[in-house]
Amino acid sequence: MLKILFSPAENKKIGGKEREKELFGSNNARDGILSEYSNIIKNGDENAIKELFGFKKFSDCAPYINDIFISPFMCAIERYDGVAYEYLDFDSLDKKAKEYLKSNILIFSNLYGPILGGDTIANYKVKQGSDIGKFVPDKFYKQRFSYQLDLYLANSEILDLRAGYYDKFYEVKKPYTTLKFLKEGKVVSHWAKAYRGLILRAAAKNDINSIKEFTALEIEGLSVAEIIIVKNKTEIVYNITH
Repeated sequence: MLKILFSPAENKKIGGKEREKELFGSNNARDGILSEYSNIIKNGDENAIKELFGFKKFSDCAPYINDIFISPFMCAIERYDGVAYEYLDFDSLDKKAKEYLKSNILIFSNLYGPILGGDTIANYKVKQGSDIGKFVPDKFYKQRFSYQLDLYLANSEILDLRAGYYDKFYEVKKPYTTLKFLKEGKVVSHWAKAYRGLILRAAAKNDINSIKEFTALEIEGLSVAEIIIVKNKTEIVYNITH
């Protein structure tokens, strides 16, 4: 089985019709950090909320000021709305591909930590790198969930599509594969997000269950330039061809 590690997105879709359910690992393991987040919102300190959300104007905070314990829930893979998720275009996939994403994707959330694509979450906002009260999310979740992630991933191959920042949440200790994207010899960032979304879409549509199957995939607009193996990390370097 192939498990894919993925990043969240700053933007979120509002609303949701899913019921709350147990998240990956345990809801109890998140009680402290979620309560801290909730208290910041409930206390109504505009500066504290702006700092947490990463906004300069308090009026921009309005869509995210809600009670995360009772507000509408949505599957994580549907909630996020950044560049990668736009190119993934979850809504246009068939049922089988959607179930693949809900079961095989691990997203590293700045609030919820490691969650499966099908885990249901509230609409929230945490600026990447922000503390949540006394909690430092990446340190908290690395300490709390690393052992559990090791066990969960023990019998799976790993494709790590996370942006570099989210390596702080979990260090992969077994062989894994990651990707790099070059345009005219230079590493790209914006288009890397887009191609991560396209690659995730292709994996779901083709029910990819191993690295061997993944490397055989042809992704429009990409060609393999080289494959670099260092210790337990295999890096596939792609050239963007258009």
